[in-house]
Amino acid sequence: MSFFSAEGISAGYDRHQILTDISFSLEAGTITGILGANGCGKTTLLKAICGILPHAGSCTLLGHSLEALSPRKLSGLVRYIPQRSGISMDISLMDVVLMGFNPQLGLLERPGTAMKAAAEKALALVGLAGRAQENYQKLSEGQKQLCILARTLSAPANLLLLDEPESALDFHFRYQMLGILRRWVEAEQRGVLLTLHDPMLALNGCQRLLLISHGQVLGMIRPREDPLPNTQALLAQIYGKIHLQAVTDPSGRRQLVMLPEETL
Repeated sequence: MSFFSAEGISAGYDRHQILTDISFSLEAGTITGILGANGCGKTTLLKAICGILPHAGSCTLLGHSLEALSPRKLSGLVRYIPQRSGISMDISLMDVVLMGFNPQLGLLERPGTAMKAAAEKALALVGLAGRAQENYQKLSEGQKQLCILARTLSAPANLLLLDEPESALDFHFRYQMLGILRRWVEAEQRGVLLTLHDPMLALNGCQRLLLISHGQVLGMIRPREDPLPNTQALLAQIYGKIHLQAVTDPSGRRQLVMLPEETL
């Protein structure tokens, strides 16, 4: 049994179909990035998986049909982080993170001591230790994204869906975020599926890359395993003429650099 599989996912908005017959699977313990041109359906796919968007086809996680689950049970297995948090009121970082426990609470039940401790731990994990009582609205956009990530990591889930989580983060925090996610997926039977705007971050931070073009699967890449020419050929179908080069960083790790051909 695979960790997660999507079979024949088709979805859109009103009468405009965005995704057509999308099928793929994910392995536990891995981070899978989604790459594709703007408007290809990356965000639509995440919304279909987490049940926000009606769709044809089916998604299965750890043997559970996601379409058959109640919203409460689904939220215990799958968490989704959109590009924007939607939080517009003055609220503390602690209260933002504690929102992640709402599916576990009964009517009028308040988070307990253990939940607050888990929230403190999650804030420390993303670099916001000691700031639990600060106003969320006073944070930078990047810090807000990290706080929302802490909310997601604090409560139980097996699959995280993130929509361009790096968009508001600077260079250092982009790689820190992926390091946090890598440790999270390796701790238990978990997985991360995220859309990324930066292809080099995806190539060097994800174990798998799902390529989407015009609402269909173009291919799946294993950046650390696949031959460089094969990876380059697939990426070129999205980004045009590119050159992919393998380099070694100071620690001896293999990294991939992608450049448009005209700059060479």
